Amino acid sequence: MAIATAAMPATAQDSWAGAIRQRRKALLQRLGMAAACALVFSPLLGWSLSAGWMLGYFTVQLVDLWIFGPVNDGRTERLRGVRGLAGNAMLTINAGYFGSLAIPLWIVGGAMGGICASMLLSAGAIYSMINAPRSMSVLVLTVTPQFLYLASTPFFMFAYGASPAFVTAAAVAVGVFITYCLSTWQRMNQARISESAARIEAEEKRADAERIMEGRSAFLAAVGHDLRTPISAILTGSAELERGASDSSARAQARLISDAGFMMKALLDDLLDHAKLEAGHMTVDSVDFSLRDLLNQSARLWRGPARAKGLKLRIEGAATVPTSVRGDPMRLRQVLNNLISNAMKFTAEGSITLRLKVWPEDTGGHAVLIEVADTGPGMTGDQLARLFTPFDQTIAGVSARHGGTGLGLAISRQLAELMGGRLTARSSVGHGSIFTLALRLEAAQAGVVSAPALDQESRDAVARALSTRPSSRPSTPSTPAPDAQSLTGTAVETAPAEGAAPAPDADEDEGRPMRVLVVDDHDINRRAIQLILQPLGCDIATAADGMAALKICETSSFDLIFMDVRMPELDGRETTRRIRDGDGPNALVPIIAVTADTAPEDIAACTAAGMTYFVPKPITPPMLLGAITHVMTMAQAEDEAGVETAAA
Repeated sequence: MAIATAAMPATAQDSWAGAIRQRRKALLQRLGMAAACALVFSPLLGWSLSAGWMLGYFTVQLVDLWIFGPVNDGRTERLRGVRGLAGNAMLTINAGYFGSLAIPLWIVGGAMGGICASMLLSAGAIYSMINAPRSMSVLVLTVTPQFLYLASTPFFMFAYGASPAFVTAAAVAVGVFITYCLSTWQRMNQARISESAARIEAEEKRADAERIMEGRSAFLAAVGHDLRTPISAILTGSAELERGASDSSARAQARLISDAGFMMKALLDDLLDHAKLEAGHMTVDSVDFSLRDLLNQSARLWRGPARAKGLKLRIEGAATVPTSVRGDPMRLRQVLNNLISNAMKFTAEGSITLRLKVWPEDTGGHAVLIEVADTGPGMTGDQLARLFTPFDQTIAGVSARHGGTGLGLAISRQLAELMGGRLTARSSVGHGSIFTLALRLEAAQAGVVSAPALDQESRDAVARALSTRPSSRPSTPSTPAPDAQSLTGTAVETAPAEGAAPAPDADEDEGRPMRVLVVDDHDINRRAIQLILQPLGCDIATAADGMAALKICETSSFDLIFMDVRMPELDGRETTRRIRDGDGPNALVPIIAVTADTAPEDIAACTAAGMTYFVPKPITPPMLLGAITHVMTMAQAEDEAGVETAAA
């Protein structure tokens, strides 16, 4: 036994407290085993002896709990001084008391009792081996009494007249059993150490992967925000070029730049969504909305592009669609736009059909099945297998002909799974493709729900689809321009016509140019907004950061302020708070946020800061003019309401 013990790995001594706590977890098992032994052996040993032994064993367990209490409670990892010596002694006493039942079994039961004793001691040794994980000291103190009792077996056999051959065989069997127990503990210990090391390594790799994903997400978010600045300039400049173009060739070239800008923004949005999904940062909401209105709006939005491409857009099963449901309308619309856009991209002639099937469930809520079927070229089995793989276009030359990153369908499937649904596809060559979105939507909690407003992403999807058409387009755009949006998420109509000045308040300053402050740390953004506002005859001042804006606002009054949200030192929200909290001339002036961060929590933060409205980046002239029209119209309505109240 000494040789086998010497071979134990030193690392086992490092988990003494862990082995003690493992013994504490097995307390009920020990008590149950002792009670069972006392009951089983009582006909042989007598009820009084069995009951007395069991009572003594329970007393030993109470003392054991008291001595090792600080370790079991996590107050210490090692007992010191007298308590430490008592703890080591208790480990031996506890195991020795259990094994002591073997002595009366030999004495009272003879050879047959000895067989029972050997089985009892074997079970005790195995128990001690299992409940001393990674601690050699605990193993030695608890298993030694069992081994000593077992080692006495040949002597009892000799005392009862067994032949030397049987005595020798028993001694060898005991030695083999002891060796087997120790080698098994060693293998178990090595397995525990390897498992622990693998778990630690896996946890480190997981933490590293999370850090990498966090860093990549932060990097993509920062790059995405910065890329929106030049995209805004591209869209603004191309719109101005198209507005001032003198011939159709120049207008076509300007329109080509606009299409490229919208495609760049769409690709950027896909990359950022993919990064969010990969990092696990994408979430879904649960709000009441009108499913029927959402589907109708989406269909109306895509009819123009379908008509322009010579396709028919059909809807089947609209009668089964309920009005009020609960879910995430923005993510549902995003998936639907991706599917229709994909069908529009690959269908040269024929039709695109939106099939709707909705039925109530017994548990409440609705099962929703939405199919988008096209009459395109279809796909092979291999192409279907790779269809939802990110960055995989499935067909050579797709990127060159249609653009895109191959992320749209991958993002759609992940969003469907986030909503608790499933997105599948079936297709065959020459027979088109059918994409099926299946999900469950809860019943609406409110009695009447409003239609979800068309979001910026929906209009961008249409713009992207139109930008992939051949260049022989009509001279006027056939898709509605992206809208500016209010901080409450309500869509606003764009300005009536590019270059048409909004109606200012009718006050004593009527006739003077509108005074506008543009605050942005990027010069290209300031220039882009100036380029849009200059034809209106606005008096424009600029500031490169929040502190400069505060200084200007102390001495000058404005009719409108465009405020970038992300700026160094003092961001747009804090700058707005300080303007609102002060008593300067601009405390009540409308402030329009110009931001690439349009998530609900970001817009809520802008609202809390006192911002009136927001324009999402990249900026286009219709969006900016629509925002001005809306804000000034609201201000005028409030002034008129105030006059009526005063007159009353």
